[in-house]
Amino acid sequence: MPDKSVILPNNSLKRDLSEREKEILRRIIHLYILKASPVGSRTLSKYIQEELSAATIRNVMSDLEDLEFISHPHTSAGRIPTDKGYRFYVDSLGEIETLSHNELLALEKTLTNSDMVFKDASKILGILSSYLSIVSIPQIIDLKVLRLELIMLSSNRLLIVIALDSNFVKTLTIEAGFNIEHKQLDQISSYINEKIGGKPLKFIRDNFREILKDFRLKDTPLMRLFVDSIDTILDIRNQTESIHIAGTPNLLEYPEFGNPDRIKGVIELLENEDIIVHLLEKQEETGKDINVLIGAEIQNELLDDYALVISNYKVGTARGSIGIIGPKRMPYAKMMSLVKHVSDFLNKE
Repeated sequence: MPDKSVILPNNSLKRDLSEREKEILRRIIHLYILKASPVGSRTLSKYIQEELSAATIRNVMSDLEDLEFISHPHTSAGRIPTDKGYRFYVDSLGEIETLSHNELLALEKTLTNSDMVFKDASKILGILSSYLSIVSIPQIIDLKVLRLELIMLSSNRLLIVIALDSNFVKTLTIEAGFNIEHKQLDQISSYINEKIGGKPLKFIRDNFREILKDFRLKDTPLMRLFVDSIDTILDIRNQTESIHIAGTPNLLEYPEFGNPDRIKGVIELLENEDIIVHLLEKQEETGKDINVLIGAEIQNELLDDYALVISNYKVGTARGSIGIIGPKRMPYAKMMSLVKHVSDFLNKE
């Protein structure tokens, strides 16, 4: 279990939370997640296994507030968790929650053999989580080329088939202003496959001329056509979508976002996909199976009122991320399980 050492406000005493403090803190957070209203000592006493007086509970709550695990909003008699309190709660979770049979069935039905799996993944994640869901799409340019096939359709039309890892296949038809020689086509195909097999599309695009410099047919009309058409052949600029977002209206259903000013951050976020892409890229750099960022940990003031649960997945050699954005008052064990399951469905080694 992670270290729960804390420092009192005067920095004079360093200690672990007692088991009683941990139990009361967990109960406060659990009740706040369920009810979305500050938790008072009287309400809390009904959910504590140990028989404690109201005065004892109030004293413990006061200590937890001094230690900044909970806060006292306005004039309410109840307390709500702080970012520090939520972090304790997430770090002390034993295991992520098991999804129900119906939830697993919905995931499998939606994502198995889907023609638009990334878009469908964001939709089903938004539906099952009731939060905002985000799926970043793996960049095709990061995939490795397994083989390139050149097939003559006519004397001057050529079908190019590029087999990429993870069963991706790209096809393209190009037309030449001259007759294509079949024998020359075989030689070019053999040479190119020898040089590009196992290398990412991006490497091939950036180094195609260098790859061909020693090829004896490099100055033939067909080879010059290849060089001039390399961007089109590799289709590196065709991937206009980088993320799929779903479930935005879900956030309006939560009481903490009833005030339009509270939802403003997410609206601004959705209008700037670069911010979302940056958030997801930071997760890719962590290498963690699943990650939870709470409030200020996201390092974007637009999301100070939110939490982000995020995971990576791989399609061949290309990487993507998937996650949900919701209020900090979310059932973390359930959301971590849901994100992990969708990520596992998207993984294709």
